Order: sequence, then C-alpha cells, then structure tokens
Amino acid sequence: MRTEVYTDDGRRLEVEVSGDPQGSPVFLLHGTPGSRLGPAPRPMLLYHQRVRLVTYDRPGYGRSDRLPGRQIAHVSKDVAAIANALSIERFAVVGSSGGGPHALACAALLPDRVTRVAVLVSLAPRDADGLDWFAGMAASNVHEYLQVLAGPEQLADSLRKRSIDIRTDPRKLLAQLRRELTESDLRVVADAGIRAMLLRNYREALSVSADGWVDDALSFCAPWGFSLADISMPVLLWHGEQDVFAPVSHTRWLAERIPGGRAVLHPRAAHFASLRVLPDVVTWLLGGRSRLAADRG
Repeated sequence: MRTEVYTDDGRRLEVEVSGDPQGSPVFLLHGTPGSRLGPAPRPMLLYHQRVRLVTYDRPGYGRSDRLPGRQIAHVSKDVAAIANALSIERFAVVGSSGGGPHALACAALLPDRVTRVAVLVSLAPRDADGLDWFAGMAASNVHEYLQVLAGPEQLADSLRKRSIDIRTDPRKLLAQLRRELTESDLRVVADAGIRAMLLRNYREALSVSADGWVDDALSFCAPWGFSLADISMPVLLWHGEQDVFAPVSHTRWLAERIPGGRAVLHPRAAHFASLRVLPDVVTWLLGGRSRLAADRG
C-alpha cells in the first residue's frame, strides 16, 4: 500500500506499507542513493514473520519533498510523523548503508517508541575520534566525500550529472559500482531478483532529482545532531569485513560507543551481503531466535 504523509512543516513524504497489516511494525530505512522501493524481504516472508514493514523516501528522494540542510537527526521527526499517521505507537527500526546513521538517530531520539534497532554496513560520523575514516574505502566513495569537503556546489553538480545518466538507465550505477565490487558482492548482484530490485530502487530514488543523494552525502559529513551515548535499547550492528563502500572499521568504532551495541562481523561478506541477512535481522528485531546469534562479532 502506498500513501502520502504530511509533516508539521507541510512536506510530503511518500510511504510504502507491505507485509501483514496486523503484524509487528518495522521501519526499514533505505540506503544511499535509495527509495522506499529498496531491497526488502519478500512480501510472503513478511506475512510469515507477521511483520508490517514501513518504508519511505527520505526527503529529496523519489516522491518526497526536499528538506535542504537536513541533519541525520531530523529523520526521527519524519519517522514519528509517519508512525502517528499510521497509528503506530511502538516499532523497531533497521537501516542499511546510508540508512544506518538514520536508524541510530531514531534509537537516540525516540527512546519511548523504538524497541530495537539494527544497523547494517553503516558509516561512522565523519569526525569520529580515533578512526581513519577513509581507510579501506573504495576510490569512488573517497572522491564523493572529498567533494563534500570542497563545497556543496561541487558535490551537487557532480551527483546531478550522474543522476541524469542513472535515471535514463539505472544499470549504469551498477556498472559503475561493478568495477569496485568484491567477489562476495559480485555473487549477490548476480542474482536476477536482487539486481531487478536494485535497479527499481535506483530509478525511483532519482526519478525527480539528485537532491536526496546530495543531502545524504552532506549530512554524513556534518555533525549528526545526537549522541550515541543516549541510545538505551538493544542495537545490532552487522557488517561484512570485506566491505569497501563502508569499511568495517566504522562498525567497530560504533559498537565500542553504543551502550548495549553488539557487532556481528562476517569475514567473507561485503557490502551487498547485507541484503541477504535482512530476514534474519527482522527476526532479531522482533525478539525471535535468529541465526545471527550463532555468528561471532
């Protein structure tokens, strides 16, 4: 079910609700670039797990209105507005890749509403003390984040030019990424179903503009607007140790600073392997027995 939610400041957020309408609510926060149509467990699996999955386009992506200058922290207000519109009081949150920092914001800023949080292949704050932020990161991502430091106009010009090509043919983004994919990631994106889902996701994300992509990149490199020390609920942090888009050192840094945070690191997995662990992550979010419990962090 697709619906629109309007925030207190009048912005439109495009929302997708799938799975069991009577199930336990879980918010899934998409990656960068991404949309509400991003990778998610299959509808039949959601019904089997009795999950009501809520996704939405972050401001500037897809059909959601832009919010210039947004911080990572602002996601908590939008998630709360959607939950209120859907009459959801308590819910779990999972964020993958660019959605990871946003999921942590919900954990820190919505402690009375969020039950559990899972964060997959996330970045750490740009000013993370003691972390070599660029170490082990793919050249394309290093270039993108250095453009942030050079100035928002340069970044916006670059990403808008890329988005025009990707909007016309989203396979171009996968082709660009393929040059830096590890063997693990190549196996994941070789799956026709996953590849089709990624292409649909990228097309929708950039269907109107590259504004969401630009604003995500800027927000990752600015102060996030909340403290990790304020997180009080259980947090699972999953990462593939071969990841070159968000190096595993970022999750190690986060896990050391989140009270109750638990890192699960997979030595043979990389970035896109997070798509395959989503069903087990959802099981953990609902308090069930998950195969992730057997992994060693």
